[in-house]
Amino acid sequence: MLRPKIPTMPTPTGLAHPPAIVEPTTVIPGTPSQPTTAAPAPAPAAAPSRPVVQLTPGTVLALVGGGTAVVLVVGAVLVSLLLAVAVTGASVAVCAVVVRSILRSDTRH
Repeated sequence: MLRPKIPTMPTPTGLAHPPAIVEPTTVIPGTPSQPTTAAPAPAPAAAPSRPVVQLTPGTVLALVGGGTAVVLVVGAVLVSLLLAVAVTGASVAVCAVVVRSILRSDTRH
């Protein structure tokens, strides 16, 4: 009844690039080494050091100014969100008082 359809691999189209030709390299034998106890060990190569970031007074001032600006912007956004929540809560409270007052006045009359 239901047989799975096996996808067939389509034949490649377009230009095919030939494989790169690798030429063999010749190995030149070195001079025979002397015993390791007589020869001193070679000095390890010094690892390249990472570049050091030097802060000038101008860059320090720019970093401090940028950090201050970020803190002020984030603070303003958070304060405005808090203010929006407070205003919404106050308006809902006022609406609740008005609705309760309307319902009480209807039941008394």
